[in-house]
Amino acid sequence: MGLRPHRQPGGQSVPRVGRYRWSIVALLFAATTVNYIDRTMLGLLATDLSSELGWTENDYGNIVTGFQAAYALGFLVMGWMIDRFGPKIGYAIAISIWTVGHVAHGFASSVSSFVLARIGLGVGEAGHFPAVVRASSEWFPQKERAYAIGWVNSATTIGVILAAPTVWLFMVALGLGWRETFIYSGIFGVILLAVWLIYYSNPRESGKVSEGELAWIEHDPPEKVERIGWGRVVTKREAWAFAVAKFLTDPVWFLMLFWLPKYFATTYDVDLKVVLLPMIAMYLLADVGSIVGGWFSSKLIHSGYTPNFARKVTMLLSGCCVLPLLFVTSLDNMWLAVALIGLALAGHQSFSSNLLALPPDMFPKRAVGSVIGLGGFAGGVGGMIMSKSTGLVLDATGGNYTIIFAVCTSVYFIAVLAIHLLSPRLEPISPDVKPVSQATE
Repeated sequence: MGLRPHRQPGGQSVPRVGRYRWSIVALLFAATTVNYIDRTMLGLLATDLSSELGWTENDYGNIVTGFQAAYALGFLVMGWMIDRFGPKIGYAIAISIWTVGHVAHGFASSVSSFVLARIGLGVGEAGHFPAVVRASSEWFPQKERAYAIGWVNSATTIGVILAAPTVWLFMVALGLGWRETFIYSGIFGVILLAVWLIYYSNPRESGKVSEGELAWIEHDPPEKVERIGWGRVVTKREAWAFAVAKFLTDPVWFLMLFWLPKYFATTYDVDLKVVLLPMIAMYLLADVGSIVGGWFSSKLIHSGYTPNFARKVTMLLSGCCVLPLLFVTSLDNMWLAVALIGLALAGHQSFSSNLLALPPDMFPKRAVGSVIGLGGFAGGVGGMIMSKSTGLVLDATGGNYTIIFAVCTSVYFIAVLAIHLLSPRLEPISPDVKPVSQATE
């Protein structure tokens, strides 16, 4: 039937009473911020560590690749674990693992020991987005889900922005070395773990959700199946639609996260952990993209358009925002480069907010973690390939990013095409498994 902008038939009208569900968004927002502070810190310190420890571009690429490999494989385990034990316990385990990995950076001294620390960080952080999307599917109906995820996803950029002041706080204000900075900043993960265990529960068990708000949260049509196993997930074209898109587009975000500080240091002689304004400007634009992208597709669904039309059109428009990245390497003006990179980051985050909303659109809640895990694995593999390739390309071209940025501009359109071919209507999966009444643990 293609991508026609037809509207959905009128559904059940349920008043939205109460806003407690948005406190869960705030909690997930805070968790995402801590996650990305921990993830980003190495990139900000890379230039200093390269000078002190004698890393080449390829050494740094190997360290980043180690993270990507662990992150990719960790998704397969963590996605299953979130589905099996639920987001409260599963995410608590993930937070614990990544905090230990983060602190371990402070005890590393060689390339191999940094790789091991990044592996611990990667395995733990792989549990983040399966938990976020699973929790969002529990707390928000389809009409609001992309908007909620957009807000949570925007915290990735807040975490990136706050990573630089965090490094400044420990290294400049407190006069600590980079080792102590990694070790003492682990307190953020400890606090997050405690708050998560105390505060999070599902809507019916929270005791703080009004009957009206609970009716709004649960007003989507009942799911035809409750849970499907991992073996069944990987046979579904809908799961691979999500995974292929993650494989293609996640590497762009990882490239910006791990290599952007080095790009500005080598191209414009700007240290982003000291001169914060360019980083703040770029990532605030990314925040706008994340929220607006989630809002736009949710608004289309509220207006009666199908999720299929709303998600895909928004993702196509998001891809268009990345195209100016083609011109960045020809610019001598740093602030014009900041504007174009910020627009590209906004496009990526808008795309990502809608992509993360696809698994709950198509799969039952208790399979969402596994689908996110499969997609995260694919995205991690793509990121690993990008990290290794970036190091090799930069070494071969003397630090020229033109080819790398050109590749980044094309992948979003290929991803939308892949999604459309594998899932033309983004419909819920066919009930060829046990129905809810027969589903078992």
